Amino acid sequence: MVLGLAANVSASSGSNVGGSGGPVVPTPIVALPSLSFTATQVAAVCETLEENGDMERLGRFLWSLPVAHPHLQDLNKQEAVLRARALVSFHVGNFRELYAILESHRFSKPSHARLQALWLEAHYQEAERLRGRPLGPVDKYRVRKKFPFPRTIWDGEQKTHCFKERTRSLLREWYLQDPYPNPSKKRELASATGLTPTQVGNWFKNRRQRDRAAAAKNR
Repeated sequence: MVLGLAANVSASSGSNVGGSGGPVVPTPIVALPSLSFTATQVAAVCETLEENGDMERLGRFLWSLPVAHPHLQDLNKQEAVLRARALVSFHVGNFRELYAILESHRFSKPSHARLQALWLEAHYQEAERLRGRPLGPVDKYRVRKKFPFPRTIWDGEQKTHCFKERTRSLLREWYLQDPYPNPSKKRELASATGLTPTQVGNWFKNRRQRDRAAAAKNR
């Protein structure tokens, strides 16, 4: 049933999506089927589109929901819907809306890692635009200190940046096989190590930089 609903959303909106990475552009003349969805169905469709990584259609689906939805209060209690709103806000660069969603709703622990990654990446991008250059490790550390996670997406546990030796060993092993892992491999590594995909990506990026510096020094 959920896949059918998601397919209907895709069919109704697919021809109106902008280019890759572009903003979500709504087309009000299309009669989208979401108007009759219950809060549970809306949440299920959001989860399906999120799992598929289809941010354009997820954004169009959320836009299609009427302002005076008959189950508005129930919708605002659905974590999948709130998480979808946060993802779409990040995708279109509406960081103010993203921060408002994350700060005003308490999310369960399984959602923390992904929402924390959005929180940090949004602040990193804003800092890069302000500085007019990419951020270095020290810059990112300062951003993290200036904008700590709100308690709505953080359980209060201190996160360590020192990986255990088993995790280091696994990352090194994968690095020797492929120093440029694709998103699917990053997610697989994240699941195996307990890290987030962002942390995995940063580890590989830093390792490549160290290897290039060492190679240049030995020339």
